Amino acid sequence: MNIRVKYLIGAVAVAALCLFVGCKVSYSLSGASIPANAQTVSIAYFPNNATLVAPSLSSTLTQGLQDRFISQTRLALVPENGDLAFEGAITNYVVSPTSVQSDELAAQNRLTVTVQVSFTNRIDPTFNFTDKSFSAFLEYDATMDLSSAEAALIPELVDMLVEDIFNAAVSNW
Repeated sequence: MNIRVKYLIGAVAVAALCLFVGCKVSYSLSGASIPANAQTVSIAYFPNNATLVAPSLSSTLTQGLQDRFISQTRLALVPENGDLAFEGAITNYVVSPTSVQSDELAAQNRLTVTVQVSFTNRIDPTFNFTDKSFSAFLEYDATMDLSSAEAALIPELVDMLVEDIFNAAVSNW
């Protein structure tokens, strides 16, 4: 058989395989694997149910997750009943000392945020999860008061949480 014919047969086989796989799942550059027939995503407001409350955390987290789906998927954001749907709450917001100096005072504090998330995939329910917990933490110098540290820490913590939630829902690895 001619070498050109072999390459042509190979190219046709690869193209057919890509078409077959493409019918079920759509892949994006973000690493997300989203069902091809999924059109919408709904992300409910994440209330802060923690004992200690940072006023901007709920809106920052909710907006961060919405922005991630808008910018890195082809899905349209809808208020409710999306093909992919998220809801949840901030369940823990705590500061704890992580290292102690010789005078028994904290040298570093750790801010930890925990979020409980439920994810519904109406196209492929095998990927659903309920009340899954996601946590992120960052340390800061104990000489800073919490309100000063929050300005820098909250955006970073939200980025970490959004990354984890996004990957758990649509990265399938």
